[in-house]
Amino acid sequence: MGWIGIWLVFMAAPVRDLLDGGRSGTATALGWLGLAAFVGCYLTLVFRYTARVLHWARVHATLGALVALAAALSVAMAPAWLGLWVYVSVSAGAVLPMRQAVWAIPAVTALMLAIGVGAQGAGLLDLAGGLGVTTFLVGFAMTGVRHLVRTTVQLRQARATVAQLAANEERLRLARDLHDLLGHSLSLITLKSELAGRMLPGHPDRAAQQVADIEQVSRQALVDVRAAVTGYRRLTLPGQLAGARTALTAAGIEAAVPLEVPGAAAPDEEREAALAWALREAVTNVVRHSGAEHCAVTLHRRQTLAGPVLELAVEDDGVGPAPGFGHGNGLTGLTERLEAVGGVLEVASGRGASGRGASGRGASGRGASGRRASGRARTGGGGFRLTARVPLGPEPAREQGAASSALGSPA
Repeated sequence: MGWIGIWLVFMAAPVRDLLDGGRSGTATALGWLGLAAFVGCYLTLVFRYTARVLHWARVHATLGALVALAAALSVAMAPAWLGLWVYVSVSAGAVLPMRQAVWAIPAVTALMLAIGVGAQGAGLLDLAGGLGVTTFLVGFAMTGVRHLVRTTVQLRQARATVAQLAANEERLRLARDLHDLLGHSLSLITLKSELAGRMLPGHPDRAAQQVADIEQVSRQALVDVRAAVTGYRRLTLPGQLAGARTALTAAGIEAAVPLEVPGAAAPDEEREAALAWALREAVTNVVRHSGAEHCAVTLHRRQTLAGPVLELAVEDDGVGPAPGFGHGNGLTGLTERLEAVGGVLEVASGRGASGRGASGRGASGRGASGRRASGRARTGGGGFRLTARVPLGPEPAREQGAASSALGSPA
C-alpha cells in the first residue's frame, strides 16, 4: 500500500511550522503530540481497515478523533495546518462506504473552508480553488482506490475458490471413473476365475481360454484406469454393448442385447458417453448382485414434450432391490453424469425381463457354465430396471423443471 505515502507531502507544512520555533516550548510540544496522535489515527484507519472486515464503531470513533484533532490543530496553529484536512478526506474515502463517503467528503471540505476563512482569515476563493479542490478530489479518488483494493482481494479469494472447486470436481470425476471401471472389470475377472477353477480338472483347454480372457480383461482395465487418471477416457455405446454381451454371457445370464445403436438416434459424444457409463454400471450390478437368469437391454429413440431423447433400459429377472434401497456410489455418479448433459436416470423394481427381446437386431447367449442358479430366493416383486435418457437435440435449460419432467415421461 505504498500509495499512502503520496499524501505525506501535505505533512511537510505543519512539520516546517513546528521547526521554525516561533512558538513557546509548551505550544510546540503540544503541537508535536497532536501531530503524532493525528498521524496515528490516520495510519490506523487507512492501513488497518482498508482491506479488512470493518468494525464500524471503531472506524467511526477513529475517524471522529481524526476530525477533532484536525479541527483543534488547524484552529490553534497556523494556516499551514489546514493541510491536515486532506488526510481526513483521504481517510473518509478509504474506509467509509460510498453512501456515507458521498456526504462525508464534501462535509470535510466545507469544514476546512470554514476554519480557514473564519479562524485563519484566509481568502475563500483562494482557499477553495487550491486546498479545497484538492481535499474534495483526493477524498473521492480514495473511494476508487479502496474499491480497487477490495476487488483485488475478492479476486484472489475467487481464484482460490475456483481452484478448490476444480480440484474437487477432478476428484469426483476420478472417483466415478474408478468406481465404474474397476467394479465392472473386477466383477468379470472374478466370474471368469471361478469358471476357470471349475473347468480346470475336466476341461483344461476351456479353463485356459478363461485364463486368457482374464488376462485380456486385466490389461484392458489397466488401460482404462490409466486413461481415467489422465482424463482422456470416453466410452462408446457400441463398445459397451459388446462388453455387456460378453459379461452377461460369462456370468451365465441369458442376454438380449442390441448389436448397434439405431442409426437415426446417435447422440453427441458427451451424451453417448453418459449412456455408455449407465449401461456399464447397470450390467455390473446385474452380474454382481441380481442372481438373474435373463437380462434385456433396449435402446430406443423416443419423442417427448421436450424433444427427442435416446432411451436406454436394462431389465433383469433377479431378486430385485432390498426394501428401502438407496442409491450407492455408482448410481449417484450416474445421476451426476446424466444431469451434466441434460439427461435423467430412473431405477425401479418390477417383474423380470425374461422373454423380452431387445430393440432392433439382438443377440442372445448363454454362459459356458449354463444357466446360473441364483442362490437367493426371488421376491414376489423381483427384477430390477434401470432407465437412462439423454436429449438428442440442444441441451435444455437447467432451470426449466418442465423439461426435466418431460424427459421422465415419454410421449
